[in-house]
Amino acid sequence: MTPFEYREPDTQEEALALLHEHGEDAKLIAGGTALVIMLKQRLLMPASLVSLRRLRSLGDIAPVNGELRLGALLTHRAVETSPLIRTRVPLLGETYRQVATIRIRNMATVGEALAHADPNQDPLATLLALDARVRLASAGGTREVPLDGFFTGYYETVVRPDELLTDVLVPVPAPHTGGVYLKFLPRTADDYATVGVAATLRIDPATEVCQECRIGMACVGPTPIRARQAEALLRGQRLTPELLREAGAAAQQLTDPLSDVRGSADYKRAMASVFVRRALEQAWQRSRAAGEAR
Repeated sequence: MTPFEYREPDTQEEALALLHEHGEDAKLIAGGTALVIMLKQRLLMPASLVSLRRLRSLGDIAPVNGELRLGALLTHRAVETSPLIRTRVPLLGETYRQVATIRIRNMATVGEALAHADPNQDPLATLLALDARVRLASAGGTREVPLDGFFTGYYETVVRPDELLTDVLVPVPAPHTGGVYLKFLPRTADDYATVGVAATLRIDPATEVCQECRIGMACVGPTPIRARQAEALLRGQRLTPELLREAGAAAQQLTDPLSDVRGSADYKRAMASVFVRRALEQAWQRSRAAGEAR
């Protein structure tokens, strides 16, 4: 690593003041699972490293106005094991359980993973399918950004150099909503997926008409992808297997993957269609089961 100044502010206000002072010469560190690798590879060479480890207020989960507020310093493991998550948004816990290994999940934080913006991360697809938002703070105030407007390019986001991602806001799904995250893994269980797809569906249990649908995809483009065209095919329609296949084909048109050791670009595009269809089928079944349980 190149030399840098290390700072550990005690409050969020102190952290924001340091960001305001140093601008692009400063980088934030929380769990460090991604950042430390980039520092060692000299992909990043900040003059200052600002640790968030003392900002305890950013490490909790709280219900607020029909949503769950996830503090940015929550670890993946904390989300995975939270009784509140399990009760209100179980899909979130199911997704975080599939990230890497338990050692990584005990260190990696929700906010740092989002700010890192690696398009191959599992939770990003699910957070898109749950219509999540992020809250950003700076010395000048706060703002909220929908997650499908947060990612701007490969490892790039709308976060400004003087901003800190403080919270993730996740709406609690409405009744009769089913959701699933599918991770296609031809290699080892702790690897990045070849294709990752999350889908949420809300149906009218009497008519099988889709009232709401959201689809998030990972690993198939320079950013995580919200498949809005595919969603529009289903919304307001009575669901059928044929319609779900059409939605999978529509989602495939949005992909722009890279060839790598997990599969060629053509293979990933083909699997995106297959796994969107499968995710929608399983979300549909869960939506039906949710209606029957009530």
